[in-house]
Amino acid sequence: MRVMRLIVVLGLLSVSLLTVAWAQRAPAAPAQTLTLGNSTAPLTGPWKFHTGDERRWADPDFDDSTWGTMDLTPPPGSYDPQIGSSGYVPGWTARGYRGHSGYAWYRLRIEIESGQTALALKMPDNFDDAYQVYVNGQLIGQFGRFTAHGVTAYVALPRVFPLPANSRSGPATIAIRMWMAAFTPMVDQDAGGLHGPPVLGHASALDGLLRLDWDAVDRSQYDDFVEIAILLVALLVAFGLFWLDRAEPAYLWLSLTCAVIMARVLVVVVLNFTTWIGVSSFLIEDAIFTPAYIGLWVLFWAYWFRLNRMGGLQRAVWGLVVLLGMTTAMLRWPLYGDVVPVHAITYLLPLTYALKLLLGALLVWVTVRGIRKDPAEGWMALPAVVLVVISLYQQELTVLHFPGAFFPYGISITLNAAATILSLAIITVLLLRRFLRSQRQQEQLKQEIEQARQVQQVLIPEALPSIPGFALESEYRPAQQVGGDFFQILAGDDGSVLAVIGDVSGKGLKAAMLVSLIVGAIRNQMETNSDPLSMLESLNRRLIGRGNAQATCLVLRIAPDGGVTLANAGHLPPYLNGKEVAMEGALPLGVMAGAEFSVMQFPLEPGDRLTLLTDGIVEAQSEKRELFGFARTHELMQQERPAAEIAAAAQKFGQNDDITVLRVEFTGATEEALVR
Repeated sequence: MRVMRLIVVLGLLSVSLLTVAWAQRAPAAPAQTLTLGNSTAPLTGPWKFHTGDERRWADPDFDDSTWGTMDLTPPPGSYDPQIGSSGYVPGWTARGYRGHSGYAWYRLRIEIESGQTALALKMPDNFDDAYQVYVNGQLIGQFGRFTAHGVTAYVALPRVFPLPANSRSGPATIAIRMWMAAFTPMVDQDAGGLHGPPVLGHASALDGLLRLDWDAVDRSQYDDFVEIAILLVALLVAFGLFWLDRAEPAYLWLSLTCAVIMARVLVVVVLNFTTWIGVSSFLIEDAIFTPAYIGLWVLFWAYWFRLNRMGGLQRAVWGLVVLLGMTTAMLRWPLYGDVVPVHAITYLLPLTYALKLLLGALLVWVTVRGIRKDPAEGWMALPAVVLVVISLYQQELTVLHFPGAFFPYGISITLNAAATILSLAIITVLLLRRFLRSQRQQEQLKQEIEQARQVQQVLIPEALPSIPGFALESEYRPAQQVGGDFFQILAGDDGSVLAVIGDVSGKGLKAAMLVSLIVGAIRNQMETNSDPLSMLESLNRRLIGRGNAQATCLVLRIAPDGGVTLANAGHLPPYLNGKEVAMEGALPLGVMAGAEFSVMQFPLEPGDRLTLLTDGIVEAQSEKRELFGFARTHELMQQERPAAEIAAAAQKFGQNDDITVLRVEFTGATEEALVR
């Protein structure tokens, strides 16, 4: 019995070995028979499928009976999520090969019955990421560049390849060598290989299908062209507004944001229509453009809401942008899978999401602060901010099964493009509203400045008094509509002359108001006490406690007999007969209560001339940034020119500030003055 059992076991073992050997030598599955006239036939398979890469797999005699199968029949109602065309087959990552990237092969045996001589094979218009097509072991075409150093892939585009003459009838083996980048599954959950069946048929019929595929590609990019046009308009509007109103930096930041987004969309358009740049451009798009325009959106809204402490916010934003760009670059080809190990995704991907969410949190924080600062405008801007967030986080929303694209009438409209376009439309309305409001404010300010100029014209004398014994000249040339220089030449009851000249700090309306205050105080003081020192002390008391109300001032009183009393508060010394009068320095008015001012006295002889001027002469600046300076001023004074010529010389050199020149010539005491 034991012998019989042993014989049976050995017999069964022999049969098993013979069966395995026969299976290895057995022919592959029967070929699919195709009868072609002028028609086309989709090659849905099932195809033989195997991961890895061996060149002998293109050989028509290779035994692929042990390979797995891959049916390329599109599920009912499926459509391409990128271009919206009907029929979409999930890739190998969704069909049992999750986590696989690199090479894989498809093989299919067919029997062609056709009387046509012009047969071709149209490849699907969606695949990941590059392929080579072999028919009976002969390479008939490829998409992507395969070299000994690696593969350069491009965004999928439709292609048709003619069949060799020896493969247009009878048995044929089609082998497709696929390659997918390691990062592709991160942007497409169903990535891997072919997303539709190749189509075999007459070349003319396939040309028609190819045109339809290109039409679908065109329709998928309509929203990008519309987005580019709107971005260009928004960029020009924002930059134009900034050109007109430099005081509003939000306009500049919006134009920069639009420029970066437009550059990103242009890259997408080039990728989807040409093979000028490979999928390596995703490194530029995802690691440079995307983090940059997220940061720019945050800063635009911060400037829009006119928040404080922008320096700290900018450092935080750009720091996060740089970190996000670095982590994203590590997850993109050619770094990911070659330089960065594949398992690094376990910590790099969460870190990328965290950095992106931190930038989003900054945008939310900026918006909340903006609403608190200006509730009316903040709530008006909120819909635009929400749309910006949607455009920035489209990929994250698709993970939550939010549709990433819509296809009305066969036209693709991505969520990103729709949100960007709508947000820019709202922002444009807000921009125009703010600009019109700013224009109204500027018009009101112009009216106020004009009123101040009219007041200043009343205060600054155009006609000098006629005082016996003196010849008077004045020249006043403001750098703007209203100036910060002031002067007064007043006649005393005793025949004396009081000359006052000065320059207030600042410019514009504030300076004009300060001039009005000082000139009014000078005239009031003249009625009670014309002593130069007393006048400076009175003016100083009036300016103390008025914030940054400061002014230089020089007051001199010339008696009828030519005696001069001069008091100075930080102003340029006068010139006597072309020579600078040496005098002690002193603080300007409004700096310190109880300040001491320099005082000096000296006589004038008949024919002596005193010239008083403001620093607009010395600080005149040429186009080469060269100052007029003291040397030229001294030379000009020694030439004994009239006041108008002195002012004209400095103005011609390059006026940078208000220019005022006073000339007082003592012609000699009159008998009437001596009697007084």
